[in-house]
Amino acid sequence: MKLSEKKIQIMEVAEKLFAENGFDGTSVRQIAKAADINVAMISYYFGSKEKLLEAMLLFRISDYMSELQSTITPAMTPLEKINCFINIVITRVHRNRRMHKIVNFEYTKDSRTIDFDKYIDQKKENYKIVEEFIKSGQQDGSFRKDITPVLVVPTILGTYLHFYYNKRFFQSVLTLPDEAAIEHYVHDTLIPHIQNTIKALLTYEK
Repeated sequence: MKLSEKKIQIMEVAEKLFAENGFDGTSVRQIAKAADINVAMISYYFGSKEKLLEAMLLFRISDYMSELQSTITPAMTPLEKINCFINIVITRVHRNRRMHKIVNFEYTKDSRTIDFDKYIDQKKENYKIVEEFIKSGQQDGSFRKDITPVLVVPTILGTYLHFYYNKRFFQSVLTLPDEAAIEHYVHDTLIPHIQNTIKALLTYEK
């Protein structure tokens, strides 16, 4: 998805404000002021605040499938595919954590005016991809046959989200003094931990 630098700038400013103040708590005027633009530019580029959020979501997920397809190859074992999937998903969620926070809060509201169809389609693809990897491993004897594939993705994401939404606690417990230390911990320790957890779940024999 190719967008102008100005549109990307507006989306990034809006993303920060939505994450800090909530979607309902952020006005178009606040976005315009923070982005140093005229309010009319937001209407010109996006049409409305709701359409701006939808555009942000599409922008964040636009290259997801191409990244998976270019990284995961048919020659990999089922476990290698799962590990690669975990690395890509956690890296992307961590990088786009503000967007993830916004979408999950807005999606769970009882009344929504935002179109999340493409977001839901992407989530369904995630589940299908993992299900295919698991079924392949079950067929060749690598994985247990009593695994429920649909629960593997929330197991992966749940570990990361618990860590990040309790960031201050883990900073204290793990002595992570700043954001740079957190970045290193996520990539060097947390992702391998999640990969080992899923491996144990899929391969452990009773």
